Amino acid sequence: MKVLFQQINAEFMSVDNKLLKTFIHLFTKPEVVINGYIDGTRKKYINVIQYFAIALTLLGIQVFFMNNVFNDPELYTSSFMESFSKMPGQENNPMLNMKSDEFNSYQSLFYTISIPFSALATWLTYWVVGLRRFNFTEHVVLNLYYGAQVVIISAFFYVILLAFGINFFTLSISITLLTFIYLFYVLKRVFNTSFWNTLGYFVLMFLMFFLIFIALMMIIGLVVAIIVLIKKIS
Repeated sequence: MKVLFQQINAEFMSVDNKLLKTFIHLFTKPEVVINGYIDGTRKKYINVIQYFAIALTLLGIQVFFMNNVFNDPELYTSSFMESFSKMPGQENNPMLNMKSDEFNSYQSLFYTISIPFSALATWLTYWVVGLRRFNFTEHVVLNLYYGAQVVIISAFFYVILLAFGINFFTLSISITLLTFIYLFYVLKRVFNTSFWNTLGYFVLMFLMFFLIFIALMMIIGLVVAIIVLIKKIS
């Protein structure tokens, strides 16, 4: 038991531990953490899967607070969403009818599923422009570290600022903007490119993500159409 406690303390609780180093260095020198892990240096920083798991745990704590402590409906109202819900054809939109606690319960799943798609977008972007240093799996590592860092800092800000009565949608817009800026910073440092080149790649990456999303929606629509057709025939 003593040995187990010492291992936990060494990994997570000490001042000079891997978790704290990973968190700080993903802000100050993300290329050292990400490139180092990809190149095989894995003792200095926490494993990418462990880091993402910790992030999802903190996300679960955020969801608990949102569902059980900061559950005032006024915190989750949006004039834009209310106007959008009144538009023709939106009466049966399941996303608009979903309650906030139902939406919150799917956040971990959303973040996990989004990783391979964001990795595909960054991989295709840098493959197209000729920067093919990383393969797809290594882009997954990059996006896991970035995604985990974003989830951790977002969970902190959501819990703290919701406690002060700040609207969730206002928070979401601000935090999303900051995460985009952070992603730009990470890509610039990891690939060691100039500001303007990184900006161009960044725009291309969002275009890639949009095309991937459209293709995914088309595939889902085709699968649903085939299932419906098979049911009608049978």
